[in-house]
Amino acid sequence: MSQALRLVFAGTPEFAAEHLKALLASQHEIVAVYTQPDRPAGRGQKLMPSPVKQLALENNIAVLQPATLRDPAAQAELAGLNADLMVVVAYGLILPQVVLDTPRLGCINSHASLLPRWRGAAPIQRAVQAGDAESGVTVMQMEAGLDTGPMLLKVTTAITSDDTGGSLHDRLAELGPPAVLQAIEGLAAGTLQGDVQNNDLATYAHKLNKDEARLDWSRPAVELERLVRAFNPWPICHSTLNGEALKVLAAQPADGHGAPGEILNASRDGLVVACGENALRLTRLQLPGGKALNFADLFNSRREQFAVGTVLGAGA
Repeated sequence: MSQALRLVFAGTPEFAAEHLKALLASQHEIVAVYTQPDRPAGRGQKLMPSPVKQLALENNIAVLQPATLRDPAAQAELAGLNADLMVVVAYGLILPQVVLDTPRLGCINSHASLLPRWRGAAPIQRAVQAGDAESGVTVMQMEAGLDTGPMLLKVTTAITSDDTGGSLHDRLAELGPPAVLQAIEGLAAGTLQGDVQNNDLATYAHKLNKDEARLDWSRPAVELERLVRAFNPWPICHSTLNGEALKVLAAQPADGHGAPGEILNASRDGLVVACGENALRLTRLQLPGGKALNFADLFNSRREQFAVGTVLGAGA
């Protein structure tokens, strides 16, 4: 085991908090945690601390929440921590070169993709949406470009036909922390060298937005099925039924042909809807004011709403 290092951790969501847990359980000293400023959340729009902040406070770790790291005062504060290494996981703020150069061993990042594929904000969901066969975590030495730094190590996992954005997120959140600890050991010992990324193979994972979660029934069923899985648990794919919002949480490819969005069949097995190519069997839905239910339960109580020939998304 290598020497204990003075670490600064920077991260914000639950994926980052899982990494922080592993570091807190290691021999290394966490001298401070950086996370994004508290954001309003919920119906009351109360300011809520990030999962990383909550964990840090529970463990009596100093929490810093600058709005930007381009501010000289924030940079001086970081320098004063005298850290050996900064570990960055889904932090959400740009790190200028002066920050990258501040810790003795620089900054490393745990990124939820097999770089250089899926640089950017939403690599987990984009991998599912694209139908990739595998995903993973890449630990890299950070540089000024977006997820462009030398790759220190990778861990991989297959993406199954049942995976959602949520299930893949949870699996990568388990794979990432041990990889980061391994990378720290190698950097501390001076035995780990990074591999330069091939920029020709790079793809960009654009941030998710609710607009692209609206189901365009003119697209092939295979694309929509992947989209439904990728956008669960957020932003959740949606359409309309008889002018009301309809959330689609699970679906399967099905045989069938008709006008895009047309209900072809409804049974306890699911709601079969025509797409641009083939059809989609919707198996878990949420109606306005209700909770998410398997279609079998909706069919028992509200089958009259799902008449064959009705077109989903009409007028949307």
